[in-house]
Amino acid sequence: MNEKYIELLKNRRSIYGLGRKVTASKKEIVELIKKAVRESPTAFNNQTVKVIILFGRASEKMWDIVAERLKTEVPTEEAYAKTRKKIAAFKAGFGTVLLFTDQAIVDQHKEQFSLYADNFQDWSEQGLGGAQLSIWTALADNRIGASLQHYNPLIDDQVKTVFDVPADWTLRAEMPFGSIETLPSEKKYIAGDERFKVIEDLS
Repeated sequence: MNEKYIELLKNRRSIYGLGRKVTASKKEIVELIKKAVRESPTAFNNQTVKVIILFGRASEKMWDIVAERLKTEVPTEEAYAKTRKKIAAFKAGFGTVLLFTDQAIVDQHKEQFSLYADNFQDWSEQGLGGAQLSIWTALADNRIGASLQHYNPLIDDQVKTVFDVPADWTLRAEMPFGSIETLPSEKKYIAGDERFKVIEDLS
């Protein structure tokens, strides 16, 4: 069996120590992300996944929004200091991918295909997961580290205002990316028989 794709998946890790020593151009990164999203599957090919790619001051502003918003949520100054340190690591990266679900498309398909109406919200999340993995793996294959964060919905209103986000786009995740400044620890796996079951035949 050809396991090249498995090797690509192995190289996709959560990288928290990010920097800006990225050799690829912004244009190349944008095209890579666009292609990764375009080739990711969605239910009925409805393409509910929408993306905003931030660089430079725009990316920094994104993490300033998170830091400011969490100031009212974190219970102590000590805890907030740790939170600020974590957010600063994301801000230190080369850019940020914001991932959205286009709720208007989801709702349209609920009406158009009423038999499956209860499924389209879940299917949009599945489409989002596929796009996230595609972007993440494509970046990793180009030696660009990333991680997946979820500060939504706390930051939704500020993000919509600052980045002029369409009203129907719902923020689902944030992916800071950049040069790999700190390697991840070894990944641990639970026992195979706790995750997988093979059935060859039924009598």
